Amino acid sequence: MAGVGTSMLGSILMFTVVLLLQEVYRGKLASSELFTILGGFTSSLLFLFSLTFIGNLQESSGMKSGWGAVTIAEIIALVAASTVHRVCITTCFLFSAGLLYEMSKISGYMLVRAESKSKRH
Repeated sequence: MAGVGTSMLGSILMFTVVLLLQEVYRGKLASSELFTILGGFTSSLLFLFSLTFIGNLQESSGMKSGWGAVTIAEIIALVAASTVHRVCITTCFLFSAGLLYEMSKISGYMLVRAESKSKRH
């Protein structure tokens, strides 16, 4: 499992790469309906990477992560989506909600798995 520092570095690098590519291809992403949906999806990836970075930053500083981190990450992603097309804002929000749901499921699964390992020992 990756450490907090490694995860922070990886998420900020991926955030930067995705944001730069999204801005370089902004015209292409706004050119058709399908590409506009793709623009919303790439913005939701920005949500994922920024949420990972903020969560790891809070964990390394001893603070508890919560809905504040989710809200900040979502605002960052929606602002990035608004630079492409206004429909990207809606699709970004929907894709981000789906990603958040899946991350919550995975987190719950990993927590139960870690607790069952600690009970055995």
